[in-house]
Amino acid sequence: MKLRILYHGNCFDGVSSAAIFSKFYRTVVDNEAEIFYTPTMHRAGNAFDCDQFDGDENAIVDFKYCPDDRLTWWFDHHQSAFLSEADEAHFKADTSGKKFLDTQSKSCAEFIARIAKEKFGFEDERLAELIEWAHIIDGALYESPAQCVELRSSALKLMQVIEGEKDEKFVEKIIRDLMEKTLDEIIESEEIQAKLAPILELHWKSVEIIKARSKYERGVVSFDLTEDGIEGYNKFIPYYFFPETTYNVSLTQSKFRTKISVGSNPWSPRPRLHNIAEICERYGGGGHAVVGAVSLKPDDLDLGKQYMKEIIAQLQFPD
Repeated sequence: MKLRILYHGNCFDGVSSAAIFSKFYRTVVDNEAEIFYTPTMHRAGNAFDCDQFDGDENAIVDFKYCPDDRLTWWFDHHQSAFLSEADEAHFKADTSGKKFLDTQSKSCAEFIARIAKEKFGFEDERLAELIEWAHIIDGALYESPAQCVELRSSALKLMQVIEGEKDEKFVEKIIRDLMEKTLDEIIESEEIQAKLAPILELHWKSVEIIKARSKYERGVVSFDLTEDGIEGYNKFIPYYFFPETTYNVSLTQSKFRTKISVGSNPWSPRPRLHNIAEICERYGGGGHAVVGAVSLKPDDLDLGKQYMKEIIAQLQFPD
């Protein structure tokens, strides 16, 4: 049996979800299954490549729904889980008992583990640490911005590797290791340590650049990194330097997209007043109530700057 798993790429929760679903599938469905992995990223239009569904069974974890008949399993927890009303209707009409959505779950990894236990009787205590950290990281349930930015735990160091690694095969090895090893064992390996050193160097460089680029006005920190060559960054850096902010809006650019990232500060002295997913959906993006993003074509930089200004204006508190 060949299983193809599409997971949210460069995302700790996406990678954790792939590992947990793989362990469940091998234990409950087919212990000899050959499992192949494909990272999936949000792009302008968010279209799936139908050629990706090449398994005897195909799964999507921690990513949008696809109404392809070859899709066998689906788990997601995002408010913006559907590209269209037709896709949502297709999901609701499904009777397979293998497609699940819970927008209240803080992480998809925790959601998969819960469904696997409640509906299929599967539970593996060796995955408990991974599930807990995916829940913390994707739910932004940190003790403070410093805990996340200073990266003192093995889980947070591995998060940084996953978010910065470009080699799909290396991330695939991490997924397979997460099925069997502890986070400490993985982070202490020579391969991870070799990857981690330059990633941490870039992280602290990003910290200083974001500190210099950031502007704070009426409850919103914003910065544009499109001239700095930084495609991704630790999303809690703005709150590390601006604890008084409620929101954060940034602009980045890579070879495959121009991205507007929007987040809210879990420790804000003022309450969040907006559903960020709903704001991002107006521009073709989505996410959660507390965090979201808009992905445009890579050469749509001017449009990205325009959307960024509009989003900032919607989030700012009155004078």
